[in-house]
Amino acid sequence: MAQDRHLAVAREYSHLADRYEDKWAFYVEATVRETMYRLPPDLGHRVLDIACGTGALLRAVRAAYPAAELTGTDLSPEMLAQARKNLPAEVALHTASADDLPFPDDCFDTVVTTSAFHYFQLPFDVLREVHRILRPGGRLILSDWCDDYFSCRVVDRILRLFDAAHYRCYDSTDCHMLLEETGFEVANMDRYKISWLWGLMTATARKPSLR
Repeated sequence: MAQDRHLAVAREYSHLADRYEDKWAFYVEATVRETMYRLPPDLGHRVLDIACGTGALLRAVRAAYPAAELTGTDLSPEMLAQARKNLPAEVALHTASADDLPFPDDCFDTVVTTSAFHYFQLPFDVLREVHRILRPGGRLILSDWCDDYFSCRVVDRILRLFDAAHYRCYDSTDCHMLLEETGFEVANMDRYKISWLWGLMTATARKPSLR
C-alpha cells in the first residue's frame, strides 16, 4: 500500500517537474522564505533536504550557509533532474523514499523537509528514519500544511477524495505528538498563514544528545 502511494507521488511530480516552480511560484517562494526564516544560525556541516523537489530550498540554504555540505532526496527522478540544473555538482542528489533513506546512522547535523509530510503514509517510519540518520543533538526542521486552519482542513478532505498521492494533513498537536513518540525533543512549533488559503506550521525538533 505504501509502495502504491510512492508510485502515485512519483508519477504526479514527474508530470509537473519541468513547470513546477513556474506553476507554484508564489507558494514555493513563500514556503522557502518562511522555512529559511526559522532555521537556526548554525546548521552544522552536513544538511539533508528530504523531498527536495526541484531544489528551491537547497538553493536558498546554499546561499545562506555556503560552508554546509548539502544533500537532497526525492521520489521523482524528474524533479531531481530539474534540481540538478540549478545546483552545483557538489550537492548530492538521490532518488529515495523518506521512509527508507540510503544513509548510515548519525551522519547528518540537520534535516529539513518542506511541503512533503502530508504525502507520507508512514509518518512514524519517516520520523524514525530521520532520527536514525541525525547525529545526537542534530535537528529536524519540518514545514508543512497545518490542519489547525479551516481552509487547510477543507483542502485536505478534498485531496483525500481526489488525489491518489495525497495522504493527510496534520494539526500542530498531532505533529508534536508524532515527533515526541519517535524520540525527538520539540523545541518550537510555529503556525502561520502565507495566504488566505494556505496555513503552515514549522516544527523544530532535536535528537537528544548522548549522555
